[in-house]
Amino acid sequence: MKLYLHGHDYKYAVEQIMLILLPEQRPEYPDTQPQPGDIWASSSLTQSDGLMQAVTRISLGDQVSEASSQVETSQLTDALTRDRLLQRILKQSFYKAALPLLDQAPDWGALTGIRPAKLASRALEEGLTEEETRARFRQEYFVSPQRTELALEAAKAGLEIKRSLRPEELSLYIGIPFCPTRCAYCSFVSADVQKALKLVTPFLEALDKEIDAVAAILPKAGAVIRSIYIGGGTPTTLSAEQLDHLLDHIRSAFDLSRLSEFTVEAGRPDTITLEKMAVLRRHNVDRVSVNPQSMEDHVLQAMGRNHTAADIITAYNTAREAGLSAVNMDLIAGLPKDTVEGFRYTMDTVLAMDPENITVHTLALKKGSRLMMERQGLPTGAETAQMLDYAWSSLAKAGYRPYYLYRQKYMSGALENIGWCKPGFEGLYNVCIMEELHTILALGAGGSTKLTDPSTGRIVRMTNPKYPYEYIQRIDQLCQEKEELIPFHQTLLSKEV
Repeated sequence: MKLYLHGHDYKYAVEQIMLILLPEQRPEYPDTQPQPGDIWASSSLTQSDGLMQAVTRISLGDQVSEASSQVETSQLTDALTRDRLLQRILKQSFYKAALPLLDQAPDWGALTGIRPAKLASRALEEGLTEEETRARFRQEYFVSPQRTELALEAAKAGLEIKRSLRPEELSLYIGIPFCPTRCAYCSFVSADVQKALKLVTPFLEALDKEIDAVAAILPKAGAVIRSIYIGGGTPTTLSAEQLDHLLDHIRSAFDLSRLSEFTVEAGRPDTITLEKMAVLRRHNVDRVSVNPQSMEDHVLQAMGRNHTAADIITAYNTAREAGLSAVNMDLIAGLPKDTVEGFRYTMDTVLAMDPENITVHTLALKKGSRLMMERQGLPTGAETAQMLDYAWSSLAKAGYRPYYLYRQKYMSGALENIGWCKPGFEGLYNVCIMEELHTILALGAGGSTKLTDPSTGRIVRMTNPKYPYEYIQRIDQLCQEKEELIPFHQTLLSKEV
């Protein structure tokens, strides 16, 4: 789509709403005027009579639509507020102009952010009632009643966890960048363990070094660990002996007296053995993921999984036999060769297994994934929405509640990912990272540290290399970079005195 901006340079805001509403389009910024039959949109911002007005005009072939939105200039009190409100009316005008050209109104309206629950949390913390928060979602962002309730429920769960946190607490993420094979939907940088076997041992040696460095830093920063999440990749791609070494090192290096949650992504059933699950249980891991994505063999095959639905059931039973107290199972709506009926079968089968957590993802066509390039055999956005609707009703009926959610670019139907749980099994780490409630310190490959000041919203990001070889080569530098936690966290704690 050809985009023409007049009176402003909020390019990213316009692109965001365009990609949400017209996901098949990609932004272009031509030097020439549009020609008959072109697909284009103009976005303008003007000021008059105490108002800032945004006007969007959209042309899709022979269809043309125009709409506007405005805000009083008196509300633009500072630079941050000005940017936020001007971007809002630009998105609102684009949404209203696009709406007559769409088959149906999107459930998330003009809301483009990846953290809808965070917006609801802020409203509640500002003193708005639940009904006033609902009104804000409807009137300012045009969000459907159902998605508004979802954001509100997740916000309330997040606020419960926020009240349990202490200023000195943070969470630890450890990234293990290896998988048995790469799934078709995956854009994570993870190495096929058969091809990268020679890197596993030196990677773990480098990780040992980073663990020791961070263990020395935490007391100086006055920080304590509240939760640990080992992700990837697939951490259980490691052998039982390697997992035992890693977990033993974590236990001996860190003060875990305040640890209330320890999660390991087992993820792929073809990496789960009783020996590995026993290692996790012995080291007091209390949450594990056994992620089917689908319980249909032809769908598993289409996304590059080298296991069957029967293997998933075996892996789940293995985790239970080892004594793991909380199991999460991930599902994906919108996978290639899936159908609404097939997803219902997957949902019913997983519910019958009775895990404590079920996370329902919407397929996102990520850059670098095989599906992004092929795009074959995918359900429509409307079919994916039906899948999520069934998941919603089934999970609620079974006593699960939504406790966190997030959105991504290029999601089927512009929908969302939702974490559901039985009461009392909310994942603290998931909420903390999604709602940015406290610092997440990332070790290993592909992790992103976010030093977070909840009182101001300030975040300092430090990213570890994605590829194992680069991580190994840069390990000394990464250990040194982590020392930035010391002054950041000391300043944070000084505000509490």
